[in-house]
Formats: sequence, C-alpha cells, structure tokens
Amino acid sequence: MKKRIIATAAACALALSVFALAGCTGGTSSASSSSSAASDATEASTDGLELIVGFDNSYPPYGYIGEDGQYTGLDLDLAQAVADMNGWTMTPYPIDWDAKDALLNEGTINCIWNGFTMEGREGDYTFSDPYMLNEQVVVVRADSDVNSLEDLADKVVITQIDSAAYDVLAGDEAAQADLCASFKQLDTISDYNNAFMQLQAGTVDAVACDLSIAAYQMAANPELYKQLDEALSSEHYAVGFAKTEQGEAIAEKVNEALAALVANGQAKEICDKYASNGVDYEANWVLK
Repeated sequence: MKKRIIATAAACALALSVFALAGCTGGTSSASSSSSAASDATEASTDGLELIVGFDNSYPPYGYIGEDGQYTGLDLDLAQAVADMNGWTMTPYPIDWDAKDALLNEGTINCIWNGFTMEGREGDYTFSDPYMLNEQVVVVRADSDVNSLEDLADKVVITQIDSAAYDVLAGDEAAQADLCASFKQLDTISDYNNAFMQLQAGTVDAVACDLSIAAYQMAANPELYKQLDEALSSEHYAVGFAKTEQGEAIAEKVNEALAALVANGQAKEICDKYASNGVDYEANWVLK
C-alpha cells in the first residue's frame, strides 16, 4: 500500500511538474512573440528619427565641403528640409562610395542621398520617388581633339568607382560596352574632383560622369573643359534606403515630405540656390 501511495504521489508530482513547465514554456513563447512584434513595430517607427545621410563629400553640387569647412550641397539641403518637416534630426555622414552598401546594411547610415542613380539598382534598395533627371556624359579638355563619342577610340577615360557612368560603360549589362571596348583604357577613381584634376593635368583624356558633375565643373572652369553633345545614358536620382520595414517606412515619409516641398516652393528654392553650379529646376527636377 505504501508503495502504491508513493508511486501515485510521484506520478502526480511529475504531472504537476510537466504542467508547470508547459505553462512556463507557453508563457515564454507568448512573451517572445509579443517582444518580437514590439521590436518590429519599433523598427518600423520613424518617430524621433535621426536621419543619417550617407554622402560623398567630393560630389558637388549634391554633397561637398563648403568654403566654411562645413558639409553642404543640394541633396543635404533637401535632406535637412525633409527632416525638419518630419520632426527628425539630420546628420550628414561622409562615406567612401564603395563602402555605401556595407554602411547601410549595418545601420551606420540609414539612407544614401547624394545624386544616387536608381536605374539598375531597384532590386538592391528601397528607393524614394525619383526627383531629379540625370544623364551620363563625357567631359574633355577644351583644347582636345575629341568632339564625339567615336573620337574616344584609343583614349584614356576615367570615372568614379561603382558609379552609374561605370555601370553604363563596363557593368554587367553595360549599354555602352562597345564604346568602352574602343578605349585605350578605362580607369576608376574614388572621387570626381581628383578625376578632373587628372583631366586638367592631361593624365587622362576624358571624364565620364553625371550631367550635374559636368555642369558644376564647367561652371567653375568654363575655359578648361567642354562636354560632348551625345550623352552615354539617361536616368533618375532617388534616395536609397535598406530593403527593410524601417527602410520602407522612412522612404514613405520622405516621399510625403518631398511632395510637400514641391508644393510649397522649397524644392525650387533649393535648386535655384545651386543654379550657378549647373542645376536647372525646370529642366532637371521631375517630382511634381
């Protein structure tokens, strides 16, 4: 009888223990789910956001170091206006252009806003609505005998690494692969300021770059350079975000703010501020 009582008591104790353990496990799972949901909600929230803008500080007029030593540029002005409208803080974060993806994915920056071409990159980023029309063009020295794309045969051409111009000339789906094959050499460099220094010095024969970069350099040095009439390609600028819920949430707010900046005239005012640097609101701004 004692053995039966002891056995029964042990069985009951074991059952209670299993029930308690199951209750704890169920509670933990529920708490974990709640925590995960809360985490997702927090991740996708834009309240009190610090908009950390990744940009190339050698990319005038969109992002560069001004005469006062401060970061400035059309895209930084737009980013600040968007941040103000959303009640965010805006932090400009200069980057090495070829490190942009790593910095975005690890969260060091939460957007790339710097004359960023969206065509061909749609699968890699969450993009804002396109706001600026751009072309890839070629600039040569004013005294050069190069007057057309065909004249670039056997010439040394330089462009920025991982740029839209590079993609057009030598990327996986290069639209101008045949033209590039005619070059003596296609060089890459980390920033366009140094590319134009090499062009001025005669180290290279031509620079392939964004229309805005060409316009800026020629406005600053009209006697030094000329732009070839034929463009390499045409595309649009947009703001790039991570392909996450957070990235999509920020992009949505940026789109709303950009539309408001168009409506209240601020977008035009910002573009007009850089008119002397080759920015033309009527010709280049596409967001209505």
